[in-house]
Amino acid sequence: MFAVRFHGRGGQGVVTAAELLASAAFREGRHAQAFPSFGSERMGAPVLSFCRIDDKPIRTREPVTEPDALLIQDPTLLHQPGILGGLSRDGYVLVNSARAAGDLGLAEFEQEPHDNSRLLTVPATSLAIASLGRPLPGAPMLGGFAALTQAVSLDALLSAITERFADRPRVAAGNAAAARAAAEYVTDELKAVTRHA
Repeated sequence: MFAVRFHGRGGQGVVTAAELLASAAFREGRHAQAFPSFGSERMGAPVLSFCRIDDKPIRTREPVTEPDALLIQDPTLLHQPGILGGLSRDGYVLVNSARAAGDLGLAEFEQEPHDNSRLLTVPATSLAIASLGRPLPGAPMLGGFAALTQAVSLDALLSAITERFADRPRVAAGNAAAARAAAEYVTDELKAVTRHA
């Protein structure tokens, strides 16, 4: 099973991102579930969302406490206690930031002997604004996630986006473009990390 925990703020599409990831996994013939966890339901409040992907039916329903990947859609949440909690030593972290991963001050991550190619940043908000005209980082975060982890294909993700926003073709096209741009960005970052390793 591959478990993903999303951290973001209300209004950033954190719940939609988890649902799109589950839909992409379904398109590849896999089992998936996605669900949110809300505190106070208001714009800007911290929001958690979860997604599990497996090749067999998923029976568990509790929140993801030991994620294989963390998608952090708002970098201001990075210093909340326990945000990296439960992440395995070979887990992935993708942060929405224009800054380099080494500049984010993730001491908790850096103290463990992690593979540097598993902690990356992607300027998801900037990519979303360029493609959609709005600061909605969900789709570009998923594009970056697909490139980073290979847990789902970019094609399945793009199909899920197209179906989800079928009634709004411009929104679908903008989200798909942002996801593709983020996948390319992360692919380039992975090549750079490999060259310097």
